[in-house]
Amino acid sequence: MLEAHDLSKTYGSGPARFDALQGVDLAIRSAESVAIVGKSGSGKSTLMHVLALLDSPSAGRVVVEGRDASTLSARDVGTLRNKRFGFVFQQFFLSPDLSVLDNVALPLAIAGVPVAEQRSRAADMLRAVGLEDKARNASTALSGGQKQRVAIARALVSRPAVVFADEPTGNLDSRSGALVEELLFDMQREYGITLVIVTHDDDLAARCERRIVVHDGRILYEVAA
Repeated sequence: MLEAHDLSKTYGSGPARFDALQGVDLAIRSAESVAIVGKSGSGKSTLMHVLALLDSPSAGRVVVEGRDASTLSARDVGTLRNKRFGFVFQQFFLSPDLSVLDNVALPLAIAGVPVAEQRSRAADMLRAVGLEDKARNASTALSGGQKQRVAIARALVSRPAVVFADEPTGNLDSRSGALVEELLFDMQREYGITLVIVTHDDDLAARCERRIVVHDGRILYEVAA
């Protein structure tokens, strides 16, 4: 599903140079759940951003479903991110000007899906995350846990092959975090999604099939469940 070959990412030059990634090789299988863990500044979020084509490597290659990302046009990359990838972040990034339903439907609107289908699929996803009664609410009226469930529904509404989650429970209390965690793995199993999670949470990481430990921009070791 996803491969990294001799991946490097450098910021700045000279004395200010910072090597965020250094020669990373990695393969993630279809429908696998993977946690990327490490201390702050280890390069784990940079690795996720490069794998998700949100940032470009300084050297090396990212291969997505057999396609070298460096050969894709900007338009093709945008289409791939919109249709094949879903994103869940620590910050919910919900639009306060849109209803909950329209927030979930946003990726479909960007993709040009007909409005009736947008609303039907968004309603189905809200039902799946247990928030169908909040469809007409403003996103600002939701709790943190509810906002993250909406963000998960939005990530899944395009029926992606991969969901990238960066500290998905980081801003939540323990009860809300547990609910969101359960939901992520339930959805991953139900839809056969490849799940890539960046986290500091050892309990969350332990639920994944594989943990990849990053240190100083390199993969230190991997642990299978």
